[in-house]
Formats: sequence, C-alpha cells, structure tokens
Amino acid sequence: MKMVEEDVVIVGAGIAGLATGVALQRLGIRALILERSPELRAAGAALTLFPNAWLALDALGVAHKLSPLYSPLKTGVVTDVGTGATQAISYAGTTESGLGAGPRSVHRKTLLEALAEELPVGAIRFSSHIDAIETQSQEDSSIAVIHLRDGTIIKSKILIGCDGVHSIVARWLGLGTPVDSGRSAVRGLAVFPDGHGLKQEVKQFLDVGVRAGLVPLNDKEVYWFLTCQFSPKEEIMAGDPESIQREVLESYVKDFPEVYKDMVRHCDLSTLTWAPLMFRYPWGIVFGKLSKGNITVAGDAMHPMTPDLGQGGCSALEDAVVLGRHIGNSLIKNGGLVPGEIAQDLNGYVQERKWRVTWLVIGAYFSGWIQQGGTNWWMKFLRDVFYKILFSKIFSAVDHDCGKLPNVPFSSELGNPKKTE
Repeated sequence: MKMVEEDVVIVGAGIAGLATGVALQRLGIRALILERSPELRAAGAALTLFPNAWLALDALGVAHKLSPLYSPLKTGVVTDVGTGATQAISYAGTTESGLGAGPRSVHRKTLLEALAEELPVGAIRFSSHIDAIETQSQEDSSIAVIHLRDGTIIKSKILIGCDGVHSIVARWLGLGTPVDSGRSAVRGLAVFPDGHGLKQEVKQFLDVGVRAGLVPLNDKEVYWFLTCQFSPKEEIMAGDPESIQREVLESYVKDFPEVYKDMVRHCDLSTLTWAPLMFRYPWGIVFGKLSKGNITVAGDAMHPMTPDLGQGGCSALEDAVVLGRHIGNSLIKNGGLVPGEIAQDLNGYVQERKWRVTWLVIGAYFSGWIQQGGTNWWMKFLRDVFYKILFSKIFSAVDHDCGKLPNVPFSSELGNPKKTE
C-alpha cells in the first residue's frame, strides 16, 4: 500500500479540473489531478468560448495562446427549416468587456492541451479510479482521504471535484443526481481538405423538436451540432459513429438545407458523439451542499446545464478563477494554507458562484425550450420574440468578468507531496 500526502487534489482533467490546476499553479500551489481516462478527454470536438471565458483564460495566463488561432464571430443567421424564413442575429452586444471582438469557437482538444501545458510534469495522474472518499479529523480541521483502486491512499488538505456530470465527489457531498432534459446532442467536426468556403458566422437551423447549427473553426474545419428529442436508438448507436451519422441524415435533417447536410457527410467520424443533455435542478444548486469542510466541486460536477447558452465550459473556467482567487487571498492573509481556514475559503467560493450558475442553468433550459419548441402559433411567436428581443438580454450573461487571480508575494512551498510506503 502506498500513501501520499498532497495539499490539493483535483478529481477530473477536463476543462474545470485543468483550469483549476492552472489557477492554483499561478498561486504557487501544485495540485495533483486524478483522471480516470488514460489520456486527456476531448469528447465534444469543439466548443464556443464567449467573452466571459476569454476573460477567465486571460486571468489564467492562457488566452494569448488560443486567441490568434481562432477568428471571432460577430454575426449569425437563424433559419426556420419549415418556412425558409431567416433572421440575422448579432453578437456585438457580447463584446463590451472582453478581449476584443466576440465569441470564438475552439477545438476542445486544443483548449485542454493549452491548459495542460501550464502544469508541471506529473501533475496529472491518468488511469486513476477512485473507490472511496472519506474524511479524517486532524487537529482543528479535517483532511480528505481518497482511496484509489490500485491501493494508493491519498490524503489532501483540499479536495475539488471536477469530474463531470456523474461526479463521485458531488455524490459524496450529497448533491442530487443530474436529471435528463429529455433531449440529446450530436456533435462532430466536418473536415474539408480543400476548404469549406463558408463565411465566419454562426448558422442555426430550427425545425420541430430539432435545433442544429454550424460554426467554422478555420478554413478547413467546421464544428456542427444538433439537439433533438430523446431517441430510443441512442443506446444502440452508442460507440458506432457510422450509425449516428446515418441516423442524423435519414431521420433528423433530411429536409435541412444542403449546406448543413454537407457538414454531416464530411464529418470526421472519430469526433462524432451522441449524448443525453443533463442538468441540475436550480434548487439543487441554491440549496444543495456544494461544499463541506475542505471538499467542494466545480464545473459540471456543480452545475451541469444544457448547451443552449454555450456556457458549460465558459462557466467552468470562471469557477477555476473564482476558486483560485478565494484560496489565493487566504494564502496572502495567512502566509500559507491554514487548515482551519479552508472551509471558510471554499464556502466563500460557493456563495459567490451559486447564484450566477443557477441563473445560467435556468437561462439555458429556457432558451432551449423556446428554440426547440413545437409548431403552435404561440411557440412560433415566442421564438420570434426570443431572437428579436430576449436574445441579447439573455446573452448579456456572457459579458461577465469573474475577476483576476491575486499576486501571491511569496513563493509557496506547497505542492511537494510526501510519500510513505
């Protein structure tokens, strides 16, 4: 049996976990990140980062590595597949505070790699499966004890769950299981070796029970997505990208414009995924136990949401900066990580985050319900109102500055793990 002592353990090497690791690294704290997969997870192909995410990446010292690679999006076009009617939308209202000129869609793998490059060698422990979590009293505080499947026992002053929708840390805290929205999402990356020839804009297509879209990433790659009502064929198609591609073309987009169907046909099948859309009830966030002592959660482990506002990854980046700021301020105040202060620091982070992410969950669900509604005249009316009036107001949530990380005036000696056999 091997026992390891760490100051901070992060569960999950997704966006939230890596970003939190980078935030702590900027403060001089080396965190150990436990990832159950054998390598970085890049499922989802791409994601759109709005100004709030770019401000968070800037605070983490990573934005400069990504912004030159991707052009900003300033406009979009929404097409009603049934009537052929189109409506222009502008992202100009989402650019007041941040890094230039609007949202940018990026490769998920590129984002993960940019974050991981900021961490020291060995900071991520892959193929780490957690069997159990417990706490032990130590003087005037407690420590988290993580039992791994290979027999390793890790003791940590702080444990942060960034392990996604099915978080083991969230379950330990007693948070309710995220619920299925009744919708699913298909995501993929279309590749055109000779160029796709599309304008740098978002194209969305609405049909009964279906919302789809495409966003150019560069001259040769286009990120496309589709959200639809739950399909009983999902379990059959799991892990079979050719079946997913065929199902999308034959059952969901056969009446769509050719420009969209062309994206599906040119999809790199290794990037193609189909997954249910999960979210946490808003009251589960407001009244749930988001931290307990020296243990808390971030990203999808705290606030899974539907993708209709494009804020899942963006809010995870915000979480990392806010959590880092609270821990960093405590470092400055106390000259290091003081066990008796950790619970208060984590609670401060939770209090700052819970209302913002609750409104994002509500806004995302409401947005998806309107955009993917039926053919009733009142649903069409609501969609018209949504894009003409509510769109800019709801998306004003993306124009949020989560703040900066504090400058720690000393070089912390934290993060040197102690190992005993």
